[in-house]
Amino acid sequence: MEVEVKLRLPGPEAHQQLAQLLAPGLLATHQQENYFFDGPGRELNSKRVVLRLRFYDGDKKAVLTLKGEQVLVDGIGRASEVEEVLPDAAAARRYLQQPSELLALPSDIMKGLAQRYGLSELVGLGSFSNRRQEAAWRGFTLELDATTYPWGCVYELEAETDKPEELRSQLEELLKSHGIQYSYSTTSKFANFINKTLV
Repeated sequence: MEVEVKLRLPGPEAHQQLAQLLAPGLLATHQQENYFFDGPGRELNSKRVVLRLRFYDGDKKAVLTLKGEQVLVDGIGRASEVEEVLPDAAAARRYLQQPSELLALPSDIMKGLAQRYGLSELVGLGSFSNRRQEAAWRGFTLELDATTYPWGCVYELEAETDKPEELRSQLEELLKSHGIQYSYSTTSKFANFINKTLV
């Protein structure tokens, strides 16, 4: 189960202000490409399941993820999640042209997926990009995201934690003390993608 705090920033100015604030603890900056797959009859989406292939910084790393439906309440998201790093990121790009080849991938994620959800083939749903800055702060790793869709951009601060209420309070204090506006995120990046929204 993935548990994370998700706070929405109103725009690029707040994002830049927070980036400067977190700069002393900056660990890494990644350019992520996120591609999504489903059966031709939306067999996964109908069960609130998401199959994602994410590339980091070109072909430096590729991660396959199977996520369950995320429940977001008061800026805290909870969802089942299983991830696997694929051995050859560059070779994994073939799945973008031949999505059904993922079904034959010898991975724990793909084993039984076709049978469980009645999949005989996969189709690509499209993609979006995300620029993620990771920063260390008070023992947590914060993720500052700028997510770009063909129809606009969304800015968020996220952090995985087993103490979500405690961390949310600390982050709210940080943002308020520096006059950075924010709100609780109310939807996932995938939901914005599939619904073509920016909520």
